[in-house]
Amino acid sequence: MTERFVVVGGGLAGARTARELRSKGFTGEVDLVCAEEIPPYERPPLSKDYLAGAVSAEEFLVHPREWYAEHGVRLRLGTRASAVYPTSHRLELADGTVLDYDRLVLATGSRPRRLPLPGAEARGVHCLRRLGDADRLRETLGRIRRLVVIGAGWIGLEVAAVARERGVEVCVVENAPTPLAAALGPRMGEVFADLHREHGVDLRLSTRVAEIHSEGGVTGVRTVDGADIPADAVLVAVGARPEITLAAEAGLDIGEGVLVEPSLTTSDPDILAVGDIAEIRHPVLGRIRVEHWANALKQPRVAAATLLGEAAAYTEVPYFFTDQYDLGMEYHGRVPEGIEDRVVVRGSLSSRRFVAFWLDGDNRVWAGMNVNVFDVSRPVRALVESGQPVDPRRLVDTTHPLEELAALRERNVNPV
Repeated sequence: MTERFVVVGGGLAGARTARELRSKGFTGEVDLVCAEEIPPYERPPLSKDYLAGAVSAEEFLVHPREWYAEHGVRLRLGTRASAVYPTSHRLELADGTVLDYDRLVLATGSRPRRLPLPGAEARGVHCLRRLGDADRLRETLGRIRRLVVIGAGWIGLEVAAVARERGVEVCVVENAPTPLAAALGPRMGEVFADLHREHGVDLRLSTRVAEIHSEGGVTGVRTVDGADIPADAVLVAVGARPEITLAAEAGLDIGEGVLVEPSLTTSDPDILAVGDIAEIRHPVLGRIRVEHWANALKQPRVAAATLLGEAAAYTEVPYFFTDQYDLGMEYHGRVPEGIEDRVVVRGSLSSRRFVAFWLDGDNRVWAGMNVNVFDVSRPVRALVESGQPVDPRRLVDTTHPLEELAALRERNVNPV
């Protein structure tokens, strides 16, 4: 009897899972259920090159449109999954179609957080998650003079950078005292604050928006401290929530996301979760859920192996990147609460060419961030993965190559 694997989710994680199954020789049925009307695509360009008009949508499709038919993947576009019945191994779609499955992969991604503000539904208020969102925002940036961005996270800052480069006046309103405070802490957050101020962004920090003004369309915002900021459009960029309703209603174990083992198996052995929704038990970092491109790219290889009965585990440390103006950054690892401020810097903060490391009290490296310094991803990642202490003096001393320190850590030799 032919096996059927069903993948729910039309993003990078879902499409890559289908690809990995075929690459590993699976000859059974594969269904890919996609809520959007277009084939799966990668999302990072939406706030970067695509928003800037530098690439077309076809250039960041995960696979060419014809790939799915050529590889026997049944692509169900414009179709939402409405319910999972684990006992009977059935998936119900919103149009009433029922799919039987042998094993199921949930790759349902995230949705933007909304703000319960007066005026939040006004014409000219944007979010950015899907291609259609980017199309509307790109058209808007081409005709407006002033943009308010609510939230100084990665999406908000990347859009701010694109908008400034297109000549739009930008004001960013952020509740925290620095941009990227939750991700990077205050010291590294100041690096990005200075970067955006130098490019003319008006940063309003330690405050939040109380109301969006509109008269047919957006005219501005008012902050909780009474400041009125004029605007022709508003981007709400205050993070995302994992799409876990389907999993929760199916009775799967839920935490911040869908709880999975390193094999990416959920509490139901015939259901896996990948990408944004997967809250994994990591061997070094503990329970983590990461909403970044690298997980969606790499987890499907482990998922496909698990689906085919092979022993596999996802042990990669989190990775993400950003490009803003002339700053390029890569980040490996995850900083636990309490050590956000314990950062040592190798290189020059003033010239924005450096590598920063987050250390705990035992001098273990929890995360590393390289800014305008490239070809160091491997040693930075190795230092995080080792879980071993390292001498901070050597980390910041550029006469000691990072490759040398990483090699010592891989051999579990203390370089102190």
